[in-house]
Amino acid sequence: MNRPILAYFVSLTALAFAAGCRPSSDGVVADAPAKMETAAAALGSGPPATTPQAYPKPSRDVIRQKLTPLQFEVTQKDATEPAFDNAYWNNHAAGIYVDIVTGEPLFSSLDKFESGTGWPSFTRPIESGHIVSKTDSTFGMARTEVRSASGDSHLGHLFDDGPAPTGLRYCTDSAALRFIPEARLDAEGYGAYKARFEGGSNASTPPPAATNNACVTPPPGENAGCSATLETAIVAGDERDAAALSREPGVLQVDRGTAHGASALRVTYDPKKISYAHVLDAWARSAGASGQAAKALVLAVTPEQRAAADAWRAHPTTTSPAGIDVETGAAAEFTPSAK
Repeated sequence: MNRPILAYFVSLTALAFAAGCRPSSDGVVADAPAKMETAAAALGSGPPATTPQAYPKPSRDVIRQKLTPLQFEVTQKDATEPAFDNAYWNNHAAGIYVDIVTGEPLFSSLDKFESGTGWPSFTRPIESGHIVSKTDSTFGMARTEVRSASGDSHLGHLFDDGPAPTGLRYCTDSAALRFIPEARLDAEGYGAYKARFEGGSNASTPPPAATNNACVTPPPGENAGCSATLETAIVAGDERDAAALSREPGVLQVDRGTAHGASALRVTYDPKKISYAHVLDAWARSAGASGQAAKALVLAVTPEQRAAADAWRAHPTTTSPAGIDVETGAAAEFTPSAK
């Protein structure tokens, strides 16, 4: 028996600067290294709990074997994952964030705040010495890139429009991070950080939401400039469809979850290697081959995405589900499955 299919296609189109939004008036956080050191020292937790030397960088072959294609593209090739379609942008649990490559401690949930950008944002590193900065002149602008000290992993960018106490915003990629919950700190070898989350003088609370930045509210006449180099398409499907899409060249990661109560897949892909339409074609071939049914709903998050979905629907492949409906919605309506 054929089963109804609910498909949501979200194309986050753009090519701008990675995991960040607004530089200072001259395009650079001019004294970024000094500010980072000051901010880290302001943690008030004494000497660093660990040193970068404790987390050696593996060989490139080992890194490639260890990471998913998406994680490799972000950390080793400086790509940027889509906003609101990543693992930690909305994570409010207590714990620390470490380099996905080496395990080096980078950030704490105690310094994580809601920036409205759709990427994990922090006011400062977990302590001094674990993050280094460099000037990034890609995309025709000068910015401050941040990388892990030991692994040299691309993490994101640093901006000077964050909240107190530092006035900084570390705008990062979830794909560059691994989250260690507070309850797992001892077991994972990060027990030295546990006291920061316990009661007493060492305890603190995360900064409040601070969404007044040029990514969310750009100055009049200026573009937000906050976008991704990678894109996503969210489609209904099961593990068979996920496996088929994962084999497509240019597809970096396929996450399972739900959207509007239906089983769904979030497909992250490199638009330089595969187009949105080809992702939809690949999904249609998988859905048709598995005998899936005749109705699909397209969820577009911008007028451009609506137009692209309409155009694709107007020229279906021979295996495309029939009766496709197009609706407008939000990328965040995809909920990933718990891992």
